Amino acid sequence: MIHTLRAYGGMAVAPHHLAAQAARDVLRDGGNAIEAMVAAAAAIAVVYPHMNAIGGDGFWLIHEPGQAPLAIEACGPAARLASREFYKGFEAIPSRGPLAALTVAGTVGGWARALEVSARWGGALSLPRLLADAIRHARDGIAVTASQAALTRSKLLDGLGEAPGFAATYLIDGQPPRVGDRLRQGALADTLQHLATRGLDDFYRGELGARIGAALLRAGSPVGPDDLAAYHARFVEPLAVRLRDSTVYNLPPPTQGLSTLMILGLFDRLGVTEGEGFAYVHGVVEATKRAFRVRDRLVTDPDRLPEDPRHHLQPAALDALAADIDPKQALPWPDASAPGDTIWMGVIDREGRAVSFIQSVYWEFGSGTVLDGLGICWQNRGTSFSLHPRALNTLEPGRKPFHTLNPSLALFDDGRVMPFGTMGGEGQPQTQATVFTRYARFGQTLQQAVSAPRWLLGRTWGASSTTLKLERRFDPHLVRALADAGHAVEVLGEAFSDTMGHAGALVRHADGAMEGAADPRSDGAVAAV
Repeated sequence: MIHTLRAYGGMAVAPHHLAAQAARDVLRDGGNAIEAMVAAAAAIAVVYPHMNAIGGDGFWLIHEPGQAPLAIEACGPAARLASREFYKGFEAIPSRGPLAALTVAGTVGGWARALEVSARWGGALSLPRLLADAIRHARDGIAVTASQAALTRSKLLDGLGEAPGFAATYLIDGQPPRVGDRLRQGALADTLQHLATRGLDDFYRGELGARIGAALLRAGSPVGPDDLAAYHARFVEPLAVRLRDSTVYNLPPPTQGLSTLMILGLFDRLGVTEGEGFAYVHGVVEATKRAFRVRDRLVTDPDRLPEDPRHHLQPAALDALAADIDPKQALPWPDASAPGDTIWMGVIDREGRAVSFIQSVYWEFGSGTVLDGLGICWQNRGTSFSLHPRALNTLEPGRKPFHTLNPSLALFDDGRVMPFGTMGGEGQPQTQATVFTRYARFGQTLQQAVSAPRWLLGRTWGASSTTLKLERRFDPHLVRALADAGHAVEVLGEAFSDTMGHAGALVRHADGAMEGAADPRSDGAVAAV
């Protein structure tokens, strides 16, 4: 994909084309941006099951022209039974299986909260209509993508094959599916149909919630019906950073949204005048290191923050940290990093209302635990907790885990609105910074900004190294200059690598024209009305 796609009647982007089309069709039926995003969120939980599920978490940024952006935190806490004593004898929380499924899944609660806003906008499409595409795809079957096929095969060796329900749900005749194989998810279709009929709250406090909680306990998870019944997604105040021509918004802790905003704020102060050269890549990477160090000592459960994250987005704080960046020499690295797998999607409707949304099960296929008779794969987000009692993110019942998830939305002074984001664990803040700066600072078209070669400082997708990884399309002279400056460079073999995540972006101009870009590294698409 080379050209940026354009339209006027509404637009959606997702890392799987069927999810983008589900959103587009809701817009075509008169739905608003929130209704379209709920349809896309349900659909992608079916068609991209290795990246997300209704057993995971989600975060929303919602923009209505003339109003301050709204944020929804839809991440669940650790179960009441999920104490350090519960994991006595373990050095760390197991990464797969029922013991990894220790937090409540919040994403369905986030859908419900967002639809409250939609109702205030006059949204009138029924829940059966919004979930119809997801139900159909689950019932009729999906064509397995290359990434799903590869990850199913490779992660069977990492313990997924032993997780309850995984093989019965995601293997075909006992074997990992091949690209293009049809995978049916009948139990998940029934669960989604139940939600369409009984309402989203039933996931937590109805018959379905009781069945989910009982199935989790039977499997060996500490999450039970009472944990689900106590959960509600909530509205939170987004974080924001002021740039020279725009304000960019993201989610507060427990997400790493602070680091995305800090990278943008720091880079804006470095005086880089040309994209794609040494000063550009070096500048963003060095801004990333400073932002990650702040993140790692601050971001935790929002009720236990050691300090106010907004302080680090103030001009004086950013000025001081930017002054610490050497324009020619790399800061020694690595620091600790974390993996994660996720989807990001964006929607803008005809009235200019926009949504930036992210949904995840943490690692690919999450805990791998699929609930018997329900088809719900449960996340392993709680494995980001530490069992050390003095750790910043120590495990405690009711505590929320650290989240890599963070969707962004920019409001430009000239009236442009830009929802943008990506999956990819540690790569999320870095990729968001590159997409934004390439478009907003160096004149690249939106699709160029998403398609251009990317880098990743740290690890994701199961990689153990914390090197500065670059796609092989980068100029060898630039690679050499980065190495000479002290960066531990690793050139990947792929021109378009999944390691770099699956990004996307939309822009609505003041005259109503819309632009969209999907990542050629994904199975995604831009769909417009």
